[in-house]
Amino acid sequence: MDRRSFLKKAGVATAATTFAAVSYPGKTTHAQTKFRWRLAHSFGPTAPVLGTNLPAMANELRTMSKGQLDIKVYGAGELIPAFGVFDAVKEGSIQMMYSASYYWAGKVPATQFTCAVPFGMNTQQFNSWCYHGGGMEVWREFYAKQGLYPFLAGNTGAQMGGWFRKEIKTVDDLKGLKYRIPGLGGKIYAELGTKVILLPGPEVFPALERGVIDAAEWVGPYYDWNQGLYEAARYYYAPGWHECSTANEMTLNMKAWNSLPKEFQQMIDHAAYKLNVNNLAEFDAKNVEYLAKIKATGKNEIKFFPPEVLKAFYKTAERVNQQTADADPDAHKVYESYKKFMAGIRSWHKINEWGYVDALKEVGAV
Repeated sequence: MDRRSFLKKAGVATAATTFAAVSYPGKTTHAQTKFRWRLAHSFGPTAPVLGTNLPAMANELRTMSKGQLDIKVYGAGELIPAFGVFDAVKEGSIQMMYSASYYWAGKVPATQFTCAVPFGMNTQQFNSWCYHGGGMEVWREFYAKQGLYPFLAGNTGAQMGGWFRKEIKTVDDLKGLKYRIPGLGGKIYAELGTKVILLPGPEVFPALERGVIDAAEWVGPYYDWNQGLYEAARYYYAPGWHECSTANEMTLNMKAWNSLPKEFQQMIDHAAYKLNVNNLAEFDAKNVEYLAKIKATGKNEIKFFPPEVLKAFYKTAERVNQQTADADPDAHKVYESYKKFMAGIRSWHKINEWGYVDALKEVGAV
């Protein structure tokens, strides 16, 4: 029996098992269903935030369900390769996955607009779109065609622009550059002559250190420090225009989701919401601490992309984003919803959020 067949059969067999429940105060003992599930994710088992917060979530769900919802968490490579989790949950060999949806761009183009959109909305705006602007509705609509049920379950916030072994002064410096970058950002770099390479997190540092790649974007100071990227490249660029808000998904096999009692569905809904709030807060707090550590080494230069280069990125992004959306009906529907909401919320944030930042600049507070 091959690995895929085994996993699929095992997933069906372990989705739910019946057992004699313990007696609770005031209740009689009765047969109940225990859900023994597996969740595989695309990050290192001990990766801070993205890896470590998932077992904590599983423990909370186990406690809240009095042991009836028992989810075992597997990091990248422990059960399934980092980029194999989408197919595994779709096929039903596991019940849940946790990842970044732009990894599935080649399978489902619309996923590029539910993760990170170059020069798109920030995290606060993206959350508003998902929760109150129709974002989750369109996301769940196209994922239903894959037999999947997604949740927004985390965000890194605006990322950094990446680590470069050489300084970027003009657009020509991007040509021929071997750069690790996923998603729409990768397409934009490719349009500007960069050789784009997609690598999972654990492979980024050795590739950059050995010169297999010339540059790499990962997340931000906290993750980049722990990956050791500051030791592999000198120049640390901002801003992360390609990932101004990078969402994570916690996605369930639709049949598995529908098999859950309503109260367990609500528990998972709340667990995803907690991850979405907590992960961003943790990244922001830790990025402050670890940016200071990077500066303290004295080995790196924190730089901003020159205006000429940023303008080239933006002009290319406008074209690539729209072309990508127009090439697929689901992607088009998602992106049109995204753009409409973005236009409205930007007009508001120009007054309140960005107006406040301008005020801070005016008084010399930043």
